[in-house]
Amino acid sequence: MSATTIASTRHGVSHRVENFTESVIREMTRLAMEHDAINLAQGFPDFAAPDFIKEAAIQAIREDVNQYSVTWGDPALRQAIAAKYQRIYHMPVEPDRHVTVCCGATEAMISTLIAVLNPGDETVIFEPFYENYGPDSILSGAQPRFVPLRPSPAGWSFDRDELAAAFNARTRAIIINTPNNPTGKVFTRAELEYIRDLCVRWDALAITDEIYEHILYDGRQHLPIATLDGMQERTITISGVSKTFSVTGWRIGWALAPEALANGIRKVHDFLTVGAPAPLQIGAAHAIDHGDEYCRRLAGEYAARRARLVPPLQAAGFNCQLPEGAYYVIAGIERFAEPGDGADTAFARRLVRETGVAGVPGSSFYHDPRLGQSQIRFCFPKQDATLDAAVARLRRLAPRR
Repeated sequence: MSATTIASTRHGVSHRVENFTESVIREMTRLAMEHDAINLAQGFPDFAAPDFIKEAAIQAIREDVNQYSVTWGDPALRQAIAAKYQRIYHMPVEPDRHVTVCCGATEAMISTLIAVLNPGDETVIFEPFYENYGPDSILSGAQPRFVPLRPSPAGWSFDRDELAAAFNARTRAIIINTPNNPTGKVFTRAELEYIRDLCVRWDALAITDEIYEHILYDGRQHLPIATLDGMQERTITISGVSKTFSVTGWRIGWALAPEALANGIRKVHDFLTVGAPAPLQIGAAHAIDHGDEYCRRLAGEYAARRARLVPPLQAAGFNCQLPEGAYYVIAGIERFAEPGDGADTAFARRLVRETGVAGVPGSSFYHDPRLGQSQIRFCFPKQDATLDAAVARLRRLAPRR
């Protein structure tokens, strides 16, 4: 090995980050901005957050709530979070023992995984998955094992035997995202009970990303796995205000955990970010305390947006189903793109440049890119005019010959 090679190796990136790329979702947003395209890639609203959450944060700033808060969360916000889970889900949450406020659900997830995983541990992850879960596991020293969710006329589902085969003595945790990004799947009670049984059998944790808990369709109900018998002491529940109250830039999320695990999460969170923005925590507390009626209306508003995008996508030739929750749709691109490695990425880039609509290549949601090469993800937390303009552009797509 030459001296140049040695120097390059010593001053290169760590082995942990060599095996994954930057966020494809954020990359597609940059590409959309470059080409002045309609951004149906990154899941943030293009409409205003409700006034009551903004006014509460503004008032906090005016009252000089501008310095560090308690590292693991302002007491008012932790109390609001605990009261919400007790009120809605009948979960026994204590604000001083179980709640850690983080800089978004994304930071809550990486803080949690670093706190509970050791080298040699394994995580079980359903795919397609939100793109952070795999890298987060690797950064935490663990090895992810992937179990596929497959579409059917009845919706996306997993094979129970495949899931059971993914668990073993090294399994430390399973990561569950319900409602799910990117599929829109809402896990049923029967599915969660089967997962619970595997967690109990293998003494594994359930780490649940429930950031879309209030965005559900067609009468579906959100069921935190922590409420099932045997799961209270082995579940870490993650959520936040970003999606519910349309404040994705505020970065206010949380992790609920048994006290011993919460203490570990708090240590990691402290050294990662110190604390979430203090005045925005006050705004979030006010929204959680006074937002129940707003949350009840939210699903209906998103159902209207779903109807504005998904049926026109189907009519235009995309192969997709109505999502059960969240605000994304996975669409098959078989009619428009030649099959093969990189087909989804090439199609997504062409869609931005030539049609003026940005989506996310399906391969970014799979550990093996080939599994998503016939898919693209669109999101619909957008104004009616934005969705109508995107549909008009997508209707001009010509099928491949």
